[in-house]
Amino acid sequence: MAKALLGYVGGPDPRLLAEMRRLQQRVQDLEAEILRMQAENDTLTVPSRDESLLSSIDVAHAEPVLA
Repeated sequence: MAKALLGYVGGPDPRLLAEMRRLQQRVQDLEAEILRMQAENDTLTVPSRDESLLSSIDVAHAEPVLA
């Protein structure tokens, strides 16, 4: 019983510390990936904001409205 208590109070488990470091690194990697994807998404959506639907209509070749 004394060995179990000493093991419990002896300090942090190195396996748990290694797992915690691995998970923290994974979270950092995923956060960096989110930032990269958001930046890429922003660059892809900028041209579509500049082009409006009305500017893409060719008025010279527009068909007449049927009444």
